[in-house]
Amino acid sequence: MAQTKILLDTNSYLRLAVNLHPLLFQPFGKPQYTLYAHKDLRDECLRQPRLANKFDWITLPKYEDNRKRPLQLSKEQHAEVEQNFDFIWGHVMTESLSTSRIDVRILATALALKIRVVTDDQEMLRLADEFDIPVWTTLELMHEMFQAEHISYDMVTRVVEQWIYDCDLPAKNLRARYEEFFGEKPPPGF
Repeated sequence: MAQTKILLDTNSYLRLAVNLHPLLFQPFGKPQYTLYAHKDLRDECLRQPRLANKFDWITLPKYEDNRKRPLQLSKEQHAEVEQNFDFIWGHVMTESLSTSRIDVRILATALALKIRVVTDDQEMLRLADEFDIPVWTTLELMHEMFQAEHISYDMVTRVVEQWIYDCDLPAKNLRARYEEFFGEKPPPGF
């Protein structure tokens, strides 16, 4: 069965990978969802001292190995990604948005490949909506993984507890969505 590729933004990858290892290239669900991280993820983390310090595990061999297979793009798809990037980046500059170049590149790649992006970044969510790029939040992705019995409820709880511990909650409006998705109250502090 063919894969249904999904591209994780950096924050979603960082929120999931340490507790759901191996995270990437593990198909789940009927459409065979398969998660990918952008090829520039590691460099982005190492360039930002706050991320490099907070997520120092990112350079461990088991995580590096799990990220080794980037999305395969044809020459035409590379050209389309660049064209999409220029267009979306121009919009970001015109509107004075604070979206990073890597976030725009992730959206440009998803648009070219017609695949979903997982992000909790509010500006990325708005841009994705403006450019008709399908998105899920990290919590929606975990719900899909849970529904497909790819992860257990205990794993969901462990991930959310890690977010609480790291003071890295994706969004304030997730409490109701958590209860809707999992039929339980979230861990204290969520």
